[in-house]
Amino acid sequence: MKLVILDAYPSNPGDQSWDALRAFGELTVYDRTAPEQVIERVGDAEVVLLNKTPLGAGVFEACPSLRLVSVLATGYNIVDTQAARAHGVTVCNVPGYSTGAVAQMTFALLLEITQQVGLHSAAVFAGDWQNNPDFCFWRKPLTELEGKTMGLIGYGAIGRAVGNIALAFGMKLLVTARHERPVPDGAKFVDFDTLLRESDIVSLHCPQTAENLHMIDASAIAKTKDGAILLNTARGGLLDERAVADALQRGKLRGFGADVVSKEPIAADNPLLSAPNCFLTPHIAWAPFETRLRLHRISADNVRLFLEGTPQNVVNAERP
Repeated sequence: MKLVILDAYPSNPGDQSWDALRAFGELTVYDRTAPEQVIERVGDAEVVLLNKTPLGAGVFEACPSLRLVSVLATGYNIVDTQAARAHGVTVCNVPGYSTGAVAQMTFALLLEITQQVGLHSAAVFAGDWQNNPDFCFWRKPLTELEGKTMGLIGYGAIGRAVGNIALAFGMKLLVTARHERPVPDGAKFVDFDTLLRESDIVSLHCPQTAENLHMIDASAIAKTKDGAILLNTARGGLLDERAVADALQRGKLRGFGADVVSKEPIAADNPLLSAPNCFLTPHIAWAPFETRLRLHRISADNVRLFLEGTPQNVVNAERP
């Protein structure tokens, strides 16, 4: 059997092995594949794995040997799943592999805003502390999280993980989501406006849909506490980036931390790049070594179980 990885580099820049996939047959690995190379490289392969390389209807028409597309990620919008189903091709993804890592990144961003570790470390190495006339030295005010209220918009696996960390920090917890669901002791389920109004930190953990595009806009920000902190480790389109930048400029928001933006890689004219107290990382919450190892292990299981006739994580199955 022939297997092809069209863009191996994003999830494996050379620090992990593809041997689990080689056990299934002849594996060809490409670090990157341009759109015009896709059909040629898929060729007569039966299994294709990819991360962000688009797979349109034309590929399924031109590559009749293809039986399985396994996406090396949770999001699978880069694959035309309807065309795949029409050609008898199963499409799988990898849900849930990065829950702990994304929760960890959420608090990494929050702690950077409240503790300014990077700023103060740089100041120490620059000699500012040793040249300070007083022992006490800090560049910006620091904030204690205990007793603060964290509001979670979305309460799936990642939201629950973030909430558990917040409670461990001694924080109060508010939750809102499309459908009310049980929350742990110390937490309360509230409506969207109440969450905005009462939270010291607002953190986004919901999928992006047509209905919630720019849900955090100027109107929503106006409802937040003065000096609130906003976090986004979900999807960039959930907020109006210009409105967030303006709120940072005015001091309405004390800080903003995000691992995602509306257009990735980030555009040079993104207003967040010139906003104060804004902390951005390049969509790396999913990228710890252990997290990617789990991603690859589940992807290999996707292939194995498909070949055994019991596919898992199928995203284009026929609806009953």
